[in-house]
Amino acid sequence: MKQSYTISGMTCEGCKASVMQALNSVKEIQHVDINLEKEEAEITLVRDIPLSDLQKALSSKYSISERKEANIFQSGMEGLTPDTNKSKFQQLQPLFLIFAYIIAAAFLLNYELLDVGSFMLDFMGLFFIVFSFFKILDLKGFPDSFRMYDPLAKAIPVYGWLYPFIETALGLMFLLRFETGTALIATIIILGVTTVGVTRSLLGKQKITCACLGTALKLPMTEATFIENAIMILMAIFMIIKTFTI
Repeated sequence: MKQSYTISGMTCEGCKASVMQALNSVKEIQHVDINLEKEEAEITLVRDIPLSDLQKALSSKYSISERKEANIFQSGMEGLTPDTNKSKFQQLQPLFLIFAYIIAAAFLLNYELLDVGSFMLDFMGLFFIVFSFFKILDLKGFPDSFRMYDPLAKAIPVYGWLYPFIETALGLMFLLRFETGTALIATIIILGVTTVGVTRSLLGKQKITCACLGTALKLPMTEATFIENAIMILMAIFMIIKTFTI
């Protein structure tokens, strides 16, 4: 069954992520959709549970109450979050566009030499710089969204705060060709851990926000997140093999 609620106290994407994580921990709940702007939540329940149980699952900062169903004469679009009206491709368009720009920029930096290794290092450097920029835009909300699926961020909360700056450092190391071997190993470890969490979320069919581009763009967790991490890991492995076989 699906129930509608009003949740007050949410002020940012981090709050939304915290509320979703808390509600998803309730065993009677199958799925949660939250509209931050309207402070509304659509919760799919296995069975009816008291409102007090939902309130107990939330921090005292948030207050939940039942929401009356919208009038049937109101617009059919009212009450829907923006994502529900878009296909998966439309939701991921910002990610594809950013990837296209990064590929184009890396190619332009290397089109004269046409060196695959140099292209990969520039691609990885630009990837980390651009993606860390979007994370830093909402540095307060990013850690909460990130630890919803990253195992290390769940175990060590401060890691979520440091992660955007780690990405920035790795990006600069690749672009400046500084200790690239160390940066390649760090890339495999860091993205490897994240990919484990992404895989678990996808297999568990959890509908959560992907924090790969921070929280501002509200990208859904999809196979594209797994693929982008896999591409970076494979590039790093290729570069390590290439380095040690020369």
